Amino acid sequence: MGKKTGKVYVVGHKNPDTDSICSAIAYAHLKKEITGNEYVARRAGQINEETSYVLHRFGVDAPPLLQNVKLQVKDIDIHKIDGVSPQVSIKDTWAKMKENNIKTIPILKDEELVGVISTGDIAMSYMDVYDNQVLSVAKTQYRNIIKTLDGTLVTGNEHGYFTKGKVTIGASNPDLMAQFIEKDDLVILGNRYEAQACAVDIDASCLVICQNAEVPQELIQKAEEQSIVIIKTPHDTFTVARLINQSIPVKHFMTKMPLVTFQLSDYVDDIKDVMTKKKFRDFPILDRHGRFRGFISRRRFLDVSKKKVILVDHNEKSQAVDGIEEADIVEIIDHHRLGNIETMGPVFFRNQPVGCTATIVYQMYEESGVKLTPTIAGLLCSAIISDTLLFRSPTCTPVDEKTAKKLAKIAGIQMEQLAGEMFRAGSNLQGKSAEDICFQDFKQFTVNDTVFGVGQINSMNKEELSEIREILMPHLPKVLESHNLQMIYFMLTDILEESTELLCCGHGARSYIIDAFDLREDMDPIILKGVVSRKKQLIPTLVGALQQ
Repeated sequence: MGKKTGKVYVVGHKNPDTDSICSAIAYAHLKKEITGNEYVARRAGQINEETSYVLHRFGVDAPPLLQNVKLQVKDIDIHKIDGVSPQVSIKDTWAKMKENNIKTIPILKDEELVGVISTGDIAMSYMDVYDNQVLSVAKTQYRNIIKTLDGTLVTGNEHGYFTKGKVTIGASNPDLMAQFIEKDDLVILGNRYEAQACAVDIDASCLVICQNAEVPQELIQKAEEQSIVIIKTPHDTFTVARLINQSIPVKHFMTKMPLVTFQLSDYVDDIKDVMTKKKFRDFPILDRHGRFRGFISRRRFLDVSKKKVILVDHNEKSQAVDGIEEADIVEIIDHHRLGNIETMGPVFFRNQPVGCTATIVYQMYEESGVKLTPTIAGLLCSAIISDTLLFRSPTCTPVDEKTAKKLAKIAGIQMEQLAGEMFRAGSNLQGKSAEDICFQDFKQFTVNDTVFGVGQINSMNKEELSEIREILMPHLPKVLESHNLQMIYFMLTDILEESTELLCCGHGARSYIIDAFDLREDMDPIILKGVVSRKKQLIPTLVGALQQ
């Protein structure tokens, strides 16, 4: 197989039946055994009672729901990054960016994003230093200045802020100094005592003494009384003047909120437009609590890889999980008529006219020499019982029956008994709404421009079927409208009698059936003798009638 591939979802159709759930579980297990890669079973809808019974019986958890296979931001490789707080100096921020080789860094206050700064912003901060007020405008903390200048505190409160005044250099004689240095300025000084004394007299707010020059004790004392901060640094005047603006807190130059941010749950397709229009290099990603989770670069965003999917037990787009057109379909294992799924590239497609996908999955276990566990055998056997109505359905082939018997042996089960329990569970109405009953086994089809749905319930019990009829008849027109369908058919299938009563709803629904099955015009209810299979008997006949 070569390199490790990402996760592949194995999933059946919407409103899944026992075959599509059990085959997905068994096939994901087989693929994992063969390749060692991550294949996971998922379901595309609610599990019905019959399937619940089967899973419970064999002690298997239901696969998690796959709501859709559209790509979300959280599926992309998010670049996790530690941010810096708004007070951190430009110099420290730059050092962090260099060390991590990143071009943008988030500014966070208690995990909350308050802005971002890029290398471009920092370059701008160096270019715009003509203003000697910028240090106080940005409210720079003395602690930042000390750190940036590799200095030490001689006296004063390092937690204080430089909030008014300008940055000046006291290199001239005291007379000249008195003309341009004002109260509250920050003065950069050398070892000349009279210059230092002059700055204290003017009541500057901070003295920066270069080349670690000495400051006389009496001056320090005077400074203390006036709450003047004195900082010593090993650097010379030129270096200090060049470095000091790097002590400005990063929040002064950052790009502030509101920024263009995305949520982890956003769909890639929905935000591609924003992405293409905004020329930022990195986009911040937030979780649902608004906390910063990392960046996604534009490049990574625009060539993201799709979700990989294997479809089992269907190949019609309308029955597939939402967003299938955005996914990468790698395989299809099925036993239905060919539908309208289009794939981007070539795909492994195995479609055999047998009664159940599980029969094909069993063959694939045999072909690859992977041993079946009793649990997997039990699931596959149940799927065949379900799809072939314990071999009564015309879709059932000798291969299905032979396979089921082998599987029953491996799983150690009595098929007749299991079938009775499964069908009973499946048609059990307790606590179910009309909507639940309608959709527990419902498929949508498209022929030319006609979109129609066909539901089915199988039961061994006549009374139960007539109860279901009473519940469903008034409900079908609502389903027609809410699902934008032109017609709905519902099969009430009597397993023992091997016949179906068909409920019709929608414009022309009844007359198509009368034509298709050549029935008496006034037949009511519509009873189709010998018809138990939606797939092999109802759909082909109906599609034939619709295509004429």
